[in-house]
Amino acid sequence: MKITGLRTFLMHVGQPDPSKWASDQRAGDAASKQFGGTRNWLFLKIDTDEGITGIGECSGWPRVVETAIHDLAPLLIGEDPAHTERLWQKMHIAMMGHGMLGTVGGGAMTGIDMALWDIKGKALGVPVWMLLGGKVRDRIPIYSHANTPERALALKARGIKAIKCGGVADPVRKVATLRDAVGDDMDIAIDLHGPPWLTPADACRLVRALEPYELMWVEDPIAPENIDGYRRIRDAAHVPLAAGERSATIFGERELIEKELVDVIQPDTGRAGGITQMKKIAAMAEAHHIQMAPHSGSLGPVAEYAALHLLAAIPNALILERLDDDWDGRRQTIVPHPEQVDGLIAVPNGPGLGCDIDEAFVARFPSGGNVSVPQGAGAYNPGTDNEHLYVQTRQSRRSYFNR
Repeated sequence: MKITGLRTFLMHVGQPDPSKWASDQRAGDAASKQFGGTRNWLFLKIDTDEGITGIGECSGWPRVVETAIHDLAPLLIGEDPAHTERLWQKMHIAMMGHGMLGTVGGGAMTGIDMALWDIKGKALGVPVWMLLGGKVRDRIPIYSHANTPERALALKARGIKAIKCGGVADPVRKVATLRDAVGDDMDIAIDLHGPPWLTPADACRLVRALEPYELMWVEDPIAPENIDGYRRIRDAAHVPLAAGERSATIFGERELIEKELVDVIQPDTGRAGGITQMKKIAAMAEAHHIQMAPHSGSLGPVAEYAALHLLAAIPNALILERLDDDWDGRRQTIVPHPEQVDGLIAVPNGPGLGCDIDEAFVARFPSGGNVSVPQGAGAYNPGTDNEHLYVQTRQSRRSYFNR
């Protein structure tokens, strides 16, 4: 079998209702307002001379990643798609002259690698999870986003047993309010993603304040480049830490895992480097007793399918992030749409990934923009929104760190 071509499908996706998105941020630039948001999904199909087509999804700045895919295409045409590891290595060294691999390159290789695994599964007539070692579990637990008691209770009523809130504007009071609403029988996590990121000193103080709420994890409390800062936080408080969504490949996740700076590793299923890399990241994490919870908050449904196959086959799978009701068009984008029951999704059993996109539906939503300048919605210290700071020390500290 030989690869004959690569096709990309870029779509502009509707923004989720703020009540369904775990963030304090709002898009504040003119482009965001013009286009109704800046979220894009990028899908990819790889065609072969035997009529088998594989599908994948790419994240990590989709409009730019699409260009990267077409730049990589000549390296792949004429190759046997079965050799996923060799083709991954070939793409990697082809890009090294441009500098260290980031999430744009990782996103391009992710969609390609995902589609190659899909082709292999279809050619052999087995699901991707079978190629990864077979099933450890038949159903995958999920968590969703909730920033208000009303949203949290609505999810609880649907059988979802874990939620994540987000933002750095008022985290202790937000967590306390949610815990009071849902009680002790629902897990809560919080994502402290910037901007502005907390300084390590502020993150230590905040995580200590969150200890009484027995969180599932505290996610991204400091800027992702500040690896050493995670050691300070770990030494300061006894709360599980999670991170890793902004890095690509085993090389990007290595320090968090090898230094045991997190309890939960969160590679993004659309930009971590593909199923080939996700399986390796999971194995690295397993050796350090670290759990795997792939990031999926802004991704489309094909990457979700890939995550289901991976989590079915690895022993240290914890949970999958899922916003199944973020946009009405999600269900029309994918065939079939995975259904969840009582906070669990059945692992797909069809050959390959077991899904396809509705190309005509995707084509109805051409991309109009893919960047925005987030505004803090109270996350910045008063009067500093226009500074657009990456990291900021908290002011009004007595109020901020106490319920």
